[in-house]
Amino acid sequence: MGEPMNISKIKSEIAKTSSEEVLNSYLEKINKSKINGYSTVYDEAVEEARDIDKNGHDGILAGVPVAVKDNISTDGIPTTCCSRILEGYTPPYDAHVVERLKSEGAIVIGKTNMDEFAMGTSTETSCYGPTLNPWDTGKVPGGSSGGSAAVIASDEAPVSLGSDTGGSVRCPASYCGVVGLKPTYGTVSRYGLISYANSLEQIGPLANNVSDVAIMMDVIGGHDTRDSTSVSQKTNYQNTLKDDVNGLKIGIPEEYFGEGIDPEVEESVWNAINKFEDMGATWEKVSMPNTSYALSAYYIIAMSEASSNLARFDGTQYGYRADGDNWHVMASRTRAEGFGTEVQRRILLGTYALSAGYYDKYYLKALKVRTLVKQDFENALSNVDVLMTPTMPTTAFKLGEKIKDPLSLYLADVNTVPVNLAGVPSISVPCGFSDGLPIGLQIIGKHFNESTILQAAYSFEQNTDYNAGRPGEVE
Repeated sequence: MGEPMNISKIKSEIAKTSSEEVLNSYLEKINKSKINGYSTVYDEAVEEARDIDKNGHDGILAGVPVAVKDNISTDGIPTTCCSRILEGYTPPYDAHVVERLKSEGAIVIGKTNMDEFAMGTSTETSCYGPTLNPWDTGKVPGGSSGGSAAVIASDEAPVSLGSDTGGSVRCPASYCGVVGLKPTYGTVSRYGLISYANSLEQIGPLANNVSDVAIMMDVIGGHDTRDSTSVSQKTNYQNTLKDDVNGLKIGIPEEYFGEGIDPEVEESVWNAINKFEDMGATWEKVSMPNTSYALSAYYIIAMSEASSNLARFDGTQYGYRADGDNWHVMASRTRAEGFGTEVQRRILLGTYALSAGYYDKYYLKALKVRTLVKQDFENALSNVDVLMTPTMPTTAFKLGEKIKDPLSLYLADVNTVPVNLAGVPSISVPCGFSDGLPIGLQIIGKHFNESTILQAAYSFEQNTDYNAGRPGEVE
């Protein structure tokens, strides 16, 4: 299938041919694809490409097709969160990140498949059916941004956007052998992101290489007055990338290499760490004692916020509406028929955790644990520049293997959710293979220090060939 496409190559192709021709080449692949990576393909994208060819555009993404996760609002393009309850909903506005993409000339090629309302680790809970992993179509692509990663791995888009609440960008990046970044909380505006858990989630880019992730961050990052959590940060990540990790101090949290980590995953990650050492970095073990409590705290907080956020979906204003003699019957039936099993489960658990008599016992205690987890990161990163861990404890698992066992799905997030509790940045880059399936290395940095983890990931990428192939080309 050839070497992965990147923004630079796309721009070269556009210069030689046209934006329309490049876009059509992607649309042709999408039409033939069997991985079910898209929930919607944008019919008018060709017209936008023709307009760029006719009138020109000086943006750094001019004519570049971008895939956008189906929980990010796009004006005129259906945005359903892959849920029946938002059936037929088309937003009248663009999310902040989509505005930024369009201002640089990017063309939204379509919306990517995802776990319903971003609740899942496998992209199996979508009302459009599961997305398949391009490396092995019998395996999951990860979630909840599985479509956003799979379309890159299968060369159906050069770059994409996902959202990360507890690993939902990094998990599919690891399973699909691409690069995925979860930025520092507040670095990218959440305006236009349909909320799952406001205090945890961030929009993040996925691509075939670190350079394209840096370009995407330069485009989508920055302050937005419509998001009260948005911070003012200068972004110039492209120009900070250089092949140099000499003197980089790496921390290895022992708690991230414990029970449940596949031996081949652990071996590949340690090989990567040793590679960094060969390149001039040093490493030391660090302790993060509250890691074992992070998963429980995360799910209590996330589900509690979800129960509040999803209360707005009652059939009154938009989306699916069931019949009922009065509002109470209509809303109850709408939610019962519109929400899938996993979403209903999380709403019920979150409502329970917030109910009288249990708020202090569960939710308040989870918030206290969150503070301790954040302090763990601050302490661990006080003496080192970055932390390195496996992104996921295993490679991609089989379709249907864990969907009926929610607890095992939740446990798969053990290495990613602490990052969201702390709000620090984290990137997943390919670092090896096990039985032909990709393995991801997670590099975690200090708050607002994306440049360091991007440079570390870039240097690793430049000195290895893990991301040089395509599905079906790995021995």
